[in-house]
Amino acid sequence: MEIVAEPGRLPERGTVVVPVGHDGSLGRTGESLDRASGGLLRRALAAEDGELKHGRAIDLLLPAGLTLDRLVLLPLGKRDGVSRLELEQAGGGLVHKLRSLRVREAALASPEGLDLGYPAAEVAAALALGAQLRAYRFTKYHSTEGEEDDPALERLWVMVEGSEQALAGSRTLADAVCRARDLVSEPGNVLTPKAFADACAGLGDAGLEVEVLDREALEALGMNALLGVAQGSVLPPYVAIMQWHGGGKEPPLALVGKGICFDTGGISIKPAQGMEDMKWDMGGAAAVYGAMLAVAGRKAGANVVGVVGLAENMPSGTAQRPGDVVRSMAGKTIEVVNTDAEGRLLLADVLHYTRERFKPKAIVDLATLTGAVIVALGHEQAGLFSNDEALASDLQAAAEATGELLWRLPLGKAYEKHIKSDIADLKNVGRAREAGSTAGAVFLQQFIGDTPWAHLDIAATAWTSRDLPLAGKGATGYGVRLLDRLVAARFENAA
Repeated sequence: MEIVAEPGRLPERGTVVVPVGHDGSLGRTGESLDRASGGLLRRALAAEDGELKHGRAIDLLLPAGLTLDRLVLLPLGKRDGVSRLELEQAGGGLVHKLRSLRVREAALASPEGLDLGYPAAEVAAALALGAQLRAYRFTKYHSTEGEEDDPALERLWVMVEGSEQALAGSRTLADAVCRARDLVSEPGNVLTPKAFADACAGLGDAGLEVEVLDREALEALGMNALLGVAQGSVLPPYVAIMQWHGGGKEPPLALVGKGICFDTGGISIKPAQGMEDMKWDMGGAAAVYGAMLAVAGRKAGANVVGVVGLAENMPSGTAQRPGDVVRSMAGKTIEVVNTDAEGRLLLADVLHYTRERFKPKAIVDLATLTGAVIVALGHEQAGLFSNDEALASDLQAAAEATGELLWRLPLGKAYEKHIKSDIADLKNVGRAREAGSTAGAVFLQQFIGDTPWAHLDIAATAWTSRDLPLAGKGATGYGVRLLDRLVAARFENAA
């Protein structure tokens, strides 16, 4: 969907969206339209039962006294105030409403005159961001047939003076999220490790410094844990490194992503039912890709490096076997008890490499790591593990601001006993069904030393089977906005 800044007079035809207060108050545009329509807006608002609900649009078809085809009243705010996230969600709800009305283009009137606690341009930008995120659809593999049965909202004109810069920021962030969603939505026969690496290389056009390590380079580095995951596939693995230099000589924040482009489970093969969903086992890498694009797009005043490990986990005559022992890049030996616990093997090498090469201020890794986190938290929140209280607190604050929620789960010496191997330094699974997400996290912790670190287990949130306020069914792009917010709040322009 295209967002166009078009300050000026409202159109005389088509669909116009008018923000109104939760208490029925009208801003300047609403007052003008109410006078022109002989009090139609106030009568429509008065007809609602009780206090107007934030974001619940009211549709007026062929409004009397006006030449418009449709007038949509959009109540905003609550008695105790409204957050920017709630404004974004109202924008998402607006798109859902307009699509149900089969509206392809609409003009958003200025909220000027409403007491929302934000300047009109910022309100418009929040609504526009939510609208863009909710309007996303992955239609690449659909034929043109059936478009009339499911029309898209193609364009939203924003009639707000001085909103151009704020809207540009919304477009940049929405584009980053949607491009991450595109990656997660692609099938495994299209988004191979090589294709993902090429997509990362393409971010050089956005001003990022990009480097791609191929199999030969990974072998030279001793990334045997990552290579072991990939050895069952005919497709070679890669590690892509994306750097944004916006913070002078400061050590960077490192973002690390798991990029298993398809996960069969390997020799420890998954059940057939639902295996098609394993195309999104690279959701962590997609989040890092999108976050790096967002940081570069707004020219953030911070140094940020994104590192993603890209591979396929397949069963074959060359595949890694249960019981194999590999020596990681860090020198630690790992007993591979279950080849379906492959993400932590890949991340072990990538985390060590990132820590050793970049000496970062902090590392945040994102991975669709465990089904256990879904059992623990459902699909409402991702799991957060951290060895640093300040980093964990900043991530929680970013989560609350963006709606990409986190719930902190435990680490600790007691859980490290779960991954103790009889024949190697570590094993890649814990104790049967006990604390499975924590077992994965404490395994990763063995490869980050004393660097401030957080692990986000996003297996429950990278994909949704139901409509959400800011995402339809499918890939969510979870993590892009969270990481961009973290960079802005904690690491940008930091001394």
